Amino acid sequence: MQKIRLSVRGLVEFLLRSGSIDNRYGGSERMAEGARIHRMLQRQAGGSYQKEVPLADETALEDLLFHVEGRADGIFFDKQGAPVIDEIKTTAAPMGLITEDFDRAHWGQAMCYAHFWLKANPAPSISVRLTYFQVDSEQVIPYLRRYTPQELEDFYLSLLKSYLRWADLQGKWLPQRTASLMALRFPYPGYRPGQREMASAVYRTIKAQGRLFCQAPTGIGKTISSLFPALKAMGEGLTNRVFYLTAKTITRQAALDALEPMYRQGICLKSIVLTAKGKLCPLETPSCNPEECPLADGYYDRLQDALYTSILENDRFTRETVEALSGRYRLCPYEFSLELAYWCDVVICDYNYLFDPIVRLRRLFSEKSDNVYLIDEAHNLVERAREMYSARLCRDGLNALKRAAKGQRLLTGPLGKLTTALYQFCKQCEQETVEELTLPELPEELAGAARKASERLEQWLAENRASPLRADVLECLWNLNFFLQACGWFDERYAALFSARESGGTLRLFCLDPCGQVDGALETGGSAILFSATFSPAGYFASVLGGLEKAKQYRLPSPFDPQNLCLLCAGQVSVKYRDRQRSLPELVELLYTLAAARKGNYLFFFPSYSYLHAAYALFHERFPEIETIVQGSAMPEEARERFLARFSQEQEKTLCGFCVLGGIYSEGIDLMGERLIGAAVVGVGLPQAGAQTEALRRYYEQAEGHGFDFAYRFPGMNKVLQAAGRVVRSETDRGAVLLIDSRFRFPAYSGLFPEHWKGMQQVASPAELQARLQAFWRQDGEPHGT
Repeated sequence: MQKIRLSVRGLVEFLLRSGSIDNRYGGSERMAEGARIHRMLQRQAGGSYQKEVPLADETALEDLLFHVEGRADGIFFDKQGAPVIDEIKTTAAPMGLITEDFDRAHWGQAMCYAHFWLKANPAPSISVRLTYFQVDSEQVIPYLRRYTPQELEDFYLSLLKSYLRWADLQGKWLPQRTASLMALRFPYPGYRPGQREMASAVYRTIKAQGRLFCQAPTGIGKTISSLFPALKAMGEGLTNRVFYLTAKTITRQAALDALEPMYRQGICLKSIVLTAKGKLCPLETPSCNPEECPLADGYYDRLQDALYTSILENDRFTRETVEALSGRYRLCPYEFSLELAYWCDVVICDYNYLFDPIVRLRRLFSEKSDNVYLIDEAHNLVERAREMYSARLCRDGLNALKRAAKGQRLLTGPLGKLTTALYQFCKQCEQETVEELTLPELPEELAGAARKASERLEQWLAENRASPLRADVLECLWNLNFFLQACGWFDERYAALFSARESGGTLRLFCLDPCGQVDGALETGGSAILFSATFSPAGYFASVLGGLEKAKQYRLPSPFDPQNLCLLCAGQVSVKYRDRQRSLPELVELLYTLAAARKGNYLFFFPSYSYLHAAYALFHERFPEIETIVQGSAMPEEARERFLARFSQEQEKTLCGFCVLGGIYSEGIDLMGERLIGAAVVGVGLPQAGAQTEALRRYYEQAEGHGFDFAYRFPGMNKVLQAAGRVVRSETDRGAVLLIDSRFRFPAYSGLFPEHWKGMQQVASPAELQARLQAFWRQDGEPHGT
């Protein structure tokens, strides 16, 4: 008998939701507040109140065994000694809307718990109390209903019968999927060097339900080496769903490309690529409520049949497929894609769907599962995670809304108090003649002002549905609520930083150490494989990204012939900030020598835009015959594509691109073959000193004893390795990389080099550089010079 495992909440919400999408009275920003209110009401209920009671049931129906479980918010006994199931719900909906029939799914959830409890504890009847907490007024609205065991059983069986067609859909699909994956073969004639080893390590990690940090250099084929063993593990029943998580759109495409040859083998696999709401929403400004979006209006009434048909008829859901289906059924494409993901075997998406507290897919990640998380280019997750769990309040934005709301005291009053509180820190900066402050603790007075402003903005929104200010107020409210959520997280792993120069005065609650949050997100699955070409040192990434003591570390050698990379270091040149003006002529001479050694395309990476422009100006003045192109500081997508398009295979003369280290062109781009034959990396990439970086240094000095390494050296060298990795992207590529900085000679930096960089050669002058390059390129039998 096939077992179907479901959560109470998932079952009830899936079957009983109706009406429209409406984010005006709640949403993800309310989750932390809701949890706090739950705990408060549970404490107030008294000592006999049992809270968070786990309940489960197994019921056989038509050759299926339904295992459904969840947690009741509370169970207690009334004055007559009769049992009562308590379900607590928080809402920002106006009081007039919170009637007894406000949401039938809320009653349904509590009724399931009551049914489960009665099966284990027979009684003539049981009461269900639905306790609403209206967050703005802080009013508690309880509703009470009494049910007999038969009424609850009939209700529960009706739910399971409604779910039968979905269970049947899944029941027919899973055997097909299993059979096809068991027969799946590696989709290429053979393994590249290191590929079989990585695939084996991934498979073993999944089987052991472990965590792996894998450094896999360019050329191994990380995508197929992780996806293939994960799908084989799925065929063996070790996992039911694989998530391929990425930082960039280009790597999501790589995952799709890796699936293609396996689809050609005939595998039965449902996959989806999730696209950001802003890219999918047909409205100019996304507004998820029935008054402003026709696709939100009545969404849940149309969803069930559209979802069933779409899953039945399709296996691959690309962005184009989702947009076509949502158009056919008049559904919000973003919300529809999330519903589809629940029925897919492979989900390809951005990091934020698992890690971000705002957009996280709670239906998929709220409970422990056997999910496999494949996290590509995981070095990017360090800064992304810190950003996800950090929040800021900006004085300019608050002042702009206050001016726009002139005359509306409900808005201007609380916003004025909040901006005044922020201004006090600006005055402190003036008194101390500094631009940045590190506050000793969370400013409670300001947090209180933010809380009051949030309440008033909610009230204003409820009373002003047609105001042209509505979109601005909603955005401000979102920022306030996330700031308040971060206030709840604030502890020794956070720093309160104030900048007088940013947006007229900005307070930032900065997450110094996201390890706990990342670890918690990874714990929702069965196993996690984090991989990158630049996990050096692996212990640093494991420490910051939830590795702790349970994770294993694995390092693979480069599959490429080391003779194909000419790695040189001009260690006699100091590019420290104080020496840059003095060493600029020698730096420019070295760049020219690199580019003049052989006609082709080159990228030069600099630690800042100001340094980049200074070097570019002198280079262009001295060597006008060399064609150049410069990365802008805020390039739109079209300009980025035009920049890359200049680096063509058929380049008739030398082209040098001046770029910033750590920017969009220093990682995640593939300029294969003759599209890029050389690069120079200027500097060791140390982050700019400031309140934020210094807060990191102090925290990790105390926590790890290596503050400078964690805050400066390791992140900087990761940028260097990524930029240098743009050269030699395949086994047939040959290229030269020139490192320019005296610090590259020191073991503290060179000790972070990968194994295949051990052959690096020092060059003491442009003449020696020219000789080394000529010897390297001579092996190609190609003409030299520009």
